[in-house]
Amino acid sequence: MIKLNNVVKQYDNFRLECSMEVPTGQVTGLIGRNGAGKSTAFKAILGLIHTDAGTIEIFGKDAAALSQADKEQIGAVLSDSGFCSYLTIRDLLPMLDTMYADFSREKFTADCDKMELPLKKKIKDFSTGMKRKLQIIAALSHNAKLLILDEPTAGLDVVARDELLGLLREYAENGDRSIVISSHISSDLEGICDDVYLIESGRIVLHEDTDVLLNEYGLLKVTREQFAKLDQTHLVRTREENFGYSCLTKQRQFYQDNYPSVVIERGSIDDVITMMTKNT
Repeated sequence: MIKLNNVVKQYDNFRLECSMEVPTGQVTGLIGRNGAGKSTAFKAILGLIHTDAGTIEIFGKDAAALSQADKEQIGAVLSDSGFCSYLTIRDLLPMLDTMYADFSREKFTADCDKMELPLKKKIKDFSTGMKRKLQIIAALSHNAKLLILDEPTAGLDVVARDELLGLLREYAENGDRSIVISSHISSDLEGICDDVYLIESGRIVLHEDTDVLLNEYGLLKVTREQFAKLDQTHLVRTREENFGYSCLTKQRQFYQDNYPSVVIERGSIDDVITMMTKNT
């Protein structure tokens, strides 16, 4: 569905150099700290910035060669985008109808009703969460095959996040659709993503299936004495702490079997971000 091959974008003080792939029928998460390059990668995919090198393919085609019909198969929500604040949702209906040949007024209004968004209220009077709901509902309204979502749950409370993630899960149930999503809320990604890419300083530093990350990764907390005796073959990253060392491993079961006295916690997306993006 999406393929980035050695894509480069150079700014004065930042360089994106990224390769990643989102297969058809899969939900892929892009994780990393603020400023790591997530939004830059999304803008490159959408053609909103000019890249300096590499190739981007969408639907098996060069992204620059997509037809209007191809582009209508993409739904996007970016963290710094939105609708004109002086419009109402009712005002948006003819605009979306004109923009997308496959726009479903029925689905759009039904989802707005489900998310309790008033049709006659000006968008400027919406809360941050309501504006985000509207963006996602619009992205889902025209039967797109690909969703690109940058921090879609930002500013939402727990209930609203769960509702929107439910909409995304329903969308993804159709096997020929794909989603690439970024979020600072790890539980959102853990519950919906098939795999995750970790980006740091513009480069992909880790790619892993979510099930593998949650079921096979682990975080060891060891004293200096324990660390000295530890088989370090299966350690992905280590960081010195006041008590000794924190160690990220992809072989949690190995250490549970061979080092029963060592404190070992199940891995999480937060653990991976913390261990892979801080100095060792």
